[in-house]
Amino acid sequence: MSEKKDVIRPTDAEAIGLAKQLLRTAQFGALAVLDRDDGSPFVSRAGVATAMDGTPIILVSLLSQHTQAILADPRSSLLLGEPGKGDPLAYPRISLICRAEKIECESVAYEQARRRYLNRHPKAKLYVGLGDFNFFALRVERASLNGGFGKAYRLSGNELRTSGPNDELEEIEQSTIDHMNSDHADAVERYAQIAGAKEGRWRVTGIDAEGVDLSSESTIKRLNFPLPLEKIDDLRGTLAKLARIGVANDTSC
Repeated sequence: MSEKKDVIRPTDAEAIGLAKQLLRTAQFGALAVLDRDDGSPFVSRAGVATAMDGTPIILVSLLSQHTQAILADPRSSLLLGEPGKGDPLAYPRISLICRAEKIECESVAYEQARRRYLNRHPKAKLYVGLGDFNFFALRVERASLNGGFGKAYRLSGNELRTSGPNDELEEIEQSTIDHMNSDHADAVERYAQIAGAKEGRWRVTGIDAEGVDLSSESTIKRLNFPLPLEKIDDLRGTLAKLARIGVANDTSC
């Protein structure tokens, strides 16, 4: 008998890049939990943002069935990746195997999660302050990536994690976002064009050591830096360089 062919491909930089792209551009995901009464699988939809290091963040009601489930058993899974026209199975998606961790109110982590989540989901301001809503971090242990037909990969949590000057970036991220959106809208538009976006009213919604998240209405784009930031002083020069690339690529009259 012939040996069974392993359908899992070796994880390479391209696979990691696609996995991070799916993670950073997700607005919503299918959250799978274990029912607290009998352990049955239960799936719901949750809005998604990411922490500076790429950890998924969700905002959920403590009264909901899926939240009660992860409070009883933190094992959970998050499916990310949206289909387009044609065969939905031809589009990439990733399943993250996680452990949910409640982010305690009045903690530094809570304020960080709140800020980044509201940058991605500004309409969540309507209920983020309600007493029964809370943020959870989904600590990724491993992941299964399907990049399309015949493109299956397994990734570790560490392979999805963004390293770099995260603490320093956390301190200046919001002021940098506000400055770019208010004073450099033309540069933000160029970032979106480099990322393959159509013209629109684009805004920066997140900055991390590996790239910039951009939003226009319901569309999210991701622009990766040519090289990850090694130190915080690299940020300004990297943003300026990307804006100049956009000018060089502009063929409009």
